Amino acid sequence: MAKPLALDFDPIARADELWTRRWGGVPSMAAITSVMRAHQILLSRVDAVVKPYGLTFARYEALVLLTFSRTGRLPLSKIGERLMVHPTSVTNTVDRLERDGLVARRPNPADGRGVLAEITDRGRDVVEQATRELMDIEFGLEGYDPEQCHGIFEVLRPLRIAAGDFIPPSQEAPGGGGA
Repeated sequence: MAKPLALDFDPIARADELWTRRWGGVPSMAAITSVMRAHQILLSRVDAVVKPYGLTFARYEALVLLTFSRTGRLPLSKIGERLMVHPTSVTNTVDRLERDGLVARRPNPADGRGVLAEITDRGRDVVEQATRELMDIEFGLEGYDPEQCHGIFEVLRPLRIAAGDFIPPSQEAPGGGGA
């Protein structure tokens, strides 16, 4: 696939100028367009790394999450909660990972109806290899230094809080928090 030719102007800045002329200044339009374009760029870079392993970024995230768990296994509901995705997405993700021999489904001994996804040795190998490669390209953010990456995280955090991703520490219920 040929890489598109770079333009000699910033199309988002141009759209912002045209938008301002027509409807007035709305900085959020240029911001959202930039975020959406950044998403496309980053997803393309990350997918190029994980694709040879038969993964998408969503499947990679699920494997990483399983490696973070003490036992290497989690209930599907917990995976969905932690990855902030719909249960159907978790089921599809685990189906693919299981089919590829990267996870195995196990009955949940704490819940007779529940199912655990457990990372396999092959899954651990794949996630380690893919992670090394993703770290080599700094997850697609190689143009930013560590301080700038932290700034990106901080600037997007209020959006995530407003969306209900989590309750910030200053707003937790007494004795709240939790992993």
